[in-house]
Amino acid sequence: MATSTATVIPSETDLKEALIVLRAENPTLGIAKLHALLTSTHPTWVVSEKRTRKILQSEGLVLGPAAAAKNPNFQKDALPLPSSRVIEGLNVAKWTSTVEVRFFGRTKGKGLVAKEPIAEGDVLWQEDPFVLAPEMDIYDLQMSSVACSYCSTPLHSAPITTSCPASSSGTPCPAKFCNRLCLARSRRTHPLLCPVQNPASTPLRTFARQNQWQALHALSQCAARILLTHEQDEAAFRADWEVFTSFAQLGMEERAKGEWMKGVQPDRAMWAKASSLFTQAFHEPATVPDKKRLARLLKKPLGKEIADEFFEYDAFLRGLGRMSLNLESHGGLYVLHSHLNHSCTPNISVRHMDQRTALSRITVVARRNIAPGEELCITYVDPGLPVEQRRRQLMEWGFGTCRCVRCVAEEGSGVGQADAAELEMELKAGLGVM
Repeated sequence: MATSTATVIPSETDLKEALIVLRAENPTLGIAKLHALLTSTHPTWVVSEKRTRKILQSEGLVLGPAAAAKNPNFQKDALPLPSSRVIEGLNVAKWTSTVEVRFFGRTKGKGLVAKEPIAEGDVLWQEDPFVLAPEMDIYDLQMSSVACSYCSTPLHSAPITTSCPASSSGTPCPAKFCNRLCLARSRRTHPLLCPVQNPASTPLRTFARQNQWQALHALSQCAARILLTHEQDEAAFRADWEVFTSFAQLGMEERAKGEWMKGVQPDRAMWAKASSLFTQAFHEPATVPDKKRLARLLKKPLGKEIADEFFEYDAFLRGLGRMSLNLESHGGLYVLHSHLNHSCTPNISVRHMDQRTALSRITVVARRNIAPGEELCITYVDPGLPVEQRRRQLMEWGFGTCRCVRCVAEEGSGVGQADAAELEMELKAGLGVM
């Protein structure tokens, strides 16, 4: 017996939000093609092209000089902008009932807003990382077998530790875990990063450590999780893939065009070396023995979608940029946290309060009272810095000169001399490892 799929007429709000997202992802499509994309993306929706046109016109999303002049989201910008999209089917209630996701348009992208009044000091949510690529001093502790390789907990606080099952006296793996739960969860990533199970990954991990390249470390963790999930569970893979591809992104070449580099040329040879080692680690090992070991872990064909996203060179550079934009300061990549935009006067803060997993689990706390509908914002830089230094550091995120109320009010306060921290940033920018 044939089955039928129920159709629905979307609400004005649902249709508007869907079209804003599609227009942001496809800024050059005409109305007819955008309508076709809408109906293919939401196959159960019944929407006429006339209704699509009306929404696009009312929101200023129609292509053309007149619409562009009216809508700042489509004005020509001298700087390349980060792109992001809403995660399809994201269950925010998994973390909190007090906030919701909102898409603000192409320039700003997505963010989080309060659904109800929030009081100063309230804990909004706690979150464990999608992947953890800790700061290099913590990574060194992991590689020295004195911190958990999954959650980063110092092992002196763990009564019982568990070693990597593949490790032996002849072929050791330094990874140790603070309990069996962390060992079980590490199977999402560790096998592809293990020097015993996948020795082809060792040159990549060594290269990232030598250059203190946290974004490369994080991208390696993401690739390991995606590839292993693809191997083990199709539904879990699709969910992880939706999360990964929805993170805000701005490629390394696009970042190099921004003002934050002050005309310094990046080290593209270093990018190319990283790409080559990344491909060798997860896709095309350099030796026959390494190819055989990788084949034991990854038996299913990857498919063009995954191969292009990770191993095509321009996509690899976008992946590095994606990590740089979304990593929390201690190296965690978090699904809900990645929605938070910047303010020089933030209304929430992110803290590491869990005594057992102090670096991997975050706690989001209100810094002041927050009204319903107000956007939740953190600060991407030290808010105690002078305005010019804040603006200089914010260039890294690709949204140009910060014009918030505080920055505008402080911009006449004078510009100080570049200090050692600024010079260090310029050197890192030149290497392309920020």
